[in-house]
Amino acid sequence: MIAREPTLERLDLAQRLLLMPFGLDESHLGRALAEIRAHRVDDADLYFQYTRSEGWSLEEGIVKTGSFSIDQGVGVRAVAGEKTAFAYSDDISEASLLDAARTVRTIAAAGRTDRVRVAARKIAKSRSLYAGMDPIATLDSAAKVALLGRVEQLARAKDPRVVQVMASLAGEYDVVLVARADGTLAADVRPLVRMSVTVIAEQQGRREIGSSGGGGRRGMDYFDGACIEKYVNEAVHAALTNLDARPAPAGEMTVVLGPGWPGILLHEAIGHGLEGDFNRKGSSAFSGRVGQRVAAKGVTVLDDGTLSDRRGSLNVDDEGNVTQRTVLIEDGILKGYMQDSLNARLMGVAATGNGRRESYAHVPMPRMTNTYMLGGNHDPQEIVASIQRGLYAVNFGGGQVDITSGKFVFSASEAYWVENGRILYPVKGATLVGSGPECLKRVRMIGNDMRLDSGVGTCGKDGQSVPVGVGQPTLRIDGLTVGGTA
Repeated sequence: MIAREPTLERLDLAQRLLLMPFGLDESHLGRALAEIRAHRVDDADLYFQYTRSEGWSLEEGIVKTGSFSIDQGVGVRAVAGEKTAFAYSDDISEASLLDAARTVRTIAAAGRTDRVRVAARKIAKSRSLYAGMDPIATLDSAAKVALLGRVEQLARAKDPRVVQVMASLAGEYDVVLVARADGTLAADVRPLVRMSVTVIAEQQGRREIGSSGGGGRRGMDYFDGACIEKYVNEAVHAALTNLDARPAPAGEMTVVLGPGWPGILLHEAIGHGLEGDFNRKGSSAFSGRVGQRVAAKGVTVLDDGTLSDRRGSLNVDDEGNVTQRTVLIEDGILKGYMQDSLNARLMGVAATGNGRRESYAHVPMPRMTNTYMLGGNHDPQEIVASIQRGLYAVNFGGGQVDITSGKFVFSASEAYWVENGRILYPVKGATLVGSGPECLKRVRMIGNDMRLDSGVGTCGKDGQSVPVGVGQPTLRIDGLTVGGTA
């Protein structure tokens, strides 16, 4: 649902926080944009941001670190053709705003017009996907420390082999205001919380690690008893499982990926290749392939910034465009790409609400929000039982991908060796090696258990990090190369 009233409330809050304390109002924004538009530019925008963040971490039963920070500033951008000029300042004032405006307009032809018409005020469409709260204020400091202490107690009580517990809690309150050259005004109030749990288990001199966690655009009260119990169980289970793990076999084999977080492979190996800038420049393995089959039948991949309370969701993107549910691949056919305003204009298509930036000090670019594959009709147990000899990868650590070729390398943090449909033992050191586009064509079975991750994803691109979500059902992929240690 696209909301109107909450949009105005968010805009009012953003103005009170980002303009009024510095003696600014909408007329000053119009003046700065007019300065840019006095030269011939295709687009221009101002991005104001206020961010307050807090973090706590516990180790060995002691709070080792506590952090609190406040940052605010404005980014000013002008676009002419394919060229972008950008300036930013942590000093919000009329003088710094006009100075930045005059700086960025120099990328355009200096053919000054006699008059610049002031664009009519337009309030951007927006959504109401999460509460506009300050999540840091939802629990006091003592309660946050007690929450981390509870995590440690629970983890140590699970098994005597647990020898070390680390837990962290982070919250962020983010308020943004966007003013565009066409008169559009947009604002968003973005809460974000995250908890991480890591345990180390020891047995006969061997140590293994397990981790879990989650969060979203919620308050700290999201981390109730049931929630932290779940995170602790997952972390302890992973560590204890790896204590019994054997070296992973290597070679080409059938691989079954579990639901949820393993969607990080989909995000990295396929999602980045579907971002508009890579495709406009022809540097993606998916460039120029809209309307073509790029995956097996049944494979449908979406980027959806409209899911309630999710880490990757936004009411509006960082250019003031409403977020969307964008079908990227439908039943194996490539339907389109994720677009920000710049790449959409240059490619002659509509923006999809995927213009994102790390902060006011960064330029926006096409970025994913929540990227996932829809479920199929196979029972997950049936999929695992179909493996003659192969790997069942339940969880993943890090990975790398080459956008141009689509080739990826991913390490499995929890995986099992399967023969004749039976899970035999956990394995360690399994690395998946392959090509995203090829991998999609080798999907043979799709589970009916599509699940999103717990809310821990952070995506990096061109030196910028943004929160994202991933997800997928259980998947069987044939002929995938596994690098092992056996």
